[in-house]
Amino acid sequence: MATSEEELFANVDALLEEEPQLPPPAERARLREAAGITQVRMAKALGVTEQTVKNWENGRSEPKGARLTAYQRLLNGWEAKYPPQATATAPAPAALAPAPAAAVATPQVSATFTGPAVSEAKTPALVEAPAAPATPGRAARPAACPATSSRASVAKKAAVPALDPRFPHGPLAVLDGDGSAYGVDGIVLDCPAVTVVELVEWTLKESGLGAPKLNRYGKDSDPLIVLTTSAAVKLGLPERLEGREQRRSLRLPEDHPVVEQVAKAQWQLTQRGFGPWARIYRKAHGRDRQCVQLAILPWDALDERSWPGVADMEPADIARVLGVYAQRVITPRGSTAVSGLELMTALRPPTRPVRDEESGNWISARNPGSLGTEPMDPAPPEATPEHPVVVNSGWSGGFLNEEAYQWVRSVELLTDEECYLPYAVGLDLNTAFLAAAARLVVGLSAPDHFRAPTFNPKIPGSWLVDLSHIELDPRLPSPFTPDGIRPTGPAWYQTHTVAYAQELGYDVHPIEAYLRRETGAYLDPWHDRLKTAYVDTLADLGVTRDLSDAEFLAVMERHKQVDPALAAVLSAIKATVKGGVGKLRERPQGKHYKDGERWPALERPTWRPDIRAAVISKARINMHRKLLNMSRMTGLFPLAVLSDCVVYPSPGDSPLAFLPYAASGKPQPGGFRLGPTPGLAKLEGVQSMLWAVDLMEQGLNPARHIKGGDAVFDEGE
Repeated sequence: MATSEEELFANVDALLEEEPQLPPPAERARLREAAGITQVRMAKALGVTEQTVKNWENGRSEPKGARLTAYQRLLNGWEAKYPPQATATAPAPAALAPAPAAAVATPQVSATFTGPAVSEAKTPALVEAPAAPATPGRAARPAACPATSSRASVAKKAAVPALDPRFPHGPLAVLDGDGSAYGVDGIVLDCPAVTVVELVEWTLKESGLGAPKLNRYGKDSDPLIVLTTSAAVKLGLPERLEGREQRRSLRLPEDHPVVEQVAKAQWQLTQRGFGPWARIYRKAHGRDRQCVQLAILPWDALDERSWPGVADMEPADIARVLGVYAQRVITPRGSTAVSGLELMTALRPPTRPVRDEESGNWISARNPGSLGTEPMDPAPPEATPEHPVVVNSGWSGGFLNEEAYQWVRSVELLTDEECYLPYAVGLDLNTAFLAAAARLVVGLSAPDHFRAPTFNPKIPGSWLVDLSHIELDPRLPSPFTPDGIRPTGPAWYQTHTVAYAQELGYDVHPIEAYLRRETGAYLDPWHDRLKTAYVDTLADLGVTRDLSDAEFLAVMERHKQVDPALAAVLSAIKATVKGGVGKLRERPQGKHYKDGERWPALERPTWRPDIRAAVISKARINMHRKLLNMSRMTGLFPLAVLSDCVVYPSPGDSPLAFLPYAASGKPQPGGFRLGPTPGLAKLEGVQSMLWAVDLMEQGLNPARHIKGGDAVFDEGE
């Protein structure tokens, strides 16, 4: 039926009256950063909080009404001034054309490839990856591991990094012995290198590998080449390294032919030498970095605890796993603990360029909110006993003991009603340390010493205070000690621990304190990026926020089987969180270390035990607050707590049997809630109550074993 002119104009007017469409969240952040405007300044201009701006740029919420119109106008103005680099300079994203069914993969045959123009001499040959055979074998390599759910297409897209014409082939490649370098999104490059030096030259000049910086003041990520066993042997490296019982110190001797070749070609190695994660570089000329990261699989570069099953995957599948991690977190630069620490610096670079008022030249200055470039000694109570600050000063005043819970309730405090319940159910908080890092204010400057200060919960630092007079229900762990035992006298505590004593209604009178005048939410961007990576990866595995609690539990039972590659990414993200926090207080290593000597980690600005203490203190307090609220709402008390896992006696074999719900069916606020985001809970395991009581009588912690005998892994400590 024909539409009248009046109806057409009415339809058009309706479209015009609809709310304006904003660009994607990542583009909003890019435009603001390109204009040099901080989130704080934008928030003031639009009459909102800084967190609201963060939510708009993370896609968590959208502006409404007049603010939507104003925000749209602002973004449109910036878009005209700062158009996306890719749309201005680069053609369509790189893509491999599908090959005929009978195509045979050989390093000499190039596939059809559409991508940024590169000079002919520097364009590596692309090899079409064949389809996966019915019986997987090493002779034919799949471009990516076969998906077992309809979400596979989403996961495949996740491996494609944002288009950057400088890095058309993504952040990394996995090199096999036949010269095939498997990249993200099924790309396969032909690498002719037969020595490590040739590999470095090829990677920097011809491969098109790398990743753009994560902050406008940061540095681009160096390309990563992962070597399979056959590739390592082909390049002259030994298949295995001696001394595997000391994995952290594994490296080739300085007189090894490969190390000598690298030095002869005027390349350098970092202090950790040529080990499982070798970094080969030359000093930068201007802005151009010359650095390649190698990860050697047969030397256990990918720790099985952080990357379960990845080292045994086909090269294309390894590239997919690492590619998703690189796109969502960071290009791996070592263990997940190292990558977690490097991510902090990548998101909060220590310096930025500023114009010198006198000379008019651009100089390097400290980036506000960062930790700067110089290492900082901690206050004596924040240090470790072997630290030079402690040894040289003869400090004997005690130390912070802000650690995660390891507590078991006394068997004598179990009631008959609890013992007659049939089940013990374990709940695990999703990335509890990451949840604690959200909006966490930490010290950025050196500590100052104060005598008898007035406690201020807004000032990060270490407080000597007596909390032994605080008496709580003995069926709950003390919130002030990792072992849950009530303190017996004055001790050093981080700000969040003392603030919780005030929250419980008790007066606190610090004896002395070490406090920091300059403060900031240093870990905010780290938290935001890792939270998004964690939630997005779970969603790709079918665990989404819109599930009911019963659906959530059912999907979580099988999510690791949906896609083993993405399950490995999820494991690596969790290890990145724990490992990164642990690295903030890395202890000395090696048999020959003597107390009082400085060790390499102390030369990093990110050696900050006080920040680690703040994260763990807040995580433990968050746990206790939930335990206390649960006891008030349900009358239930935990049997044991281990870090982020708590075990409750239960009438049923599911958390649904004891978690508090309102009459409407919604979870009661304040207690434990099920869900996929950091800080919410998932099922850790179910055992019989008799099993739990038996362990408790032996002095063992049921929370450690309720999953089925697996101990909690805390990398980086």
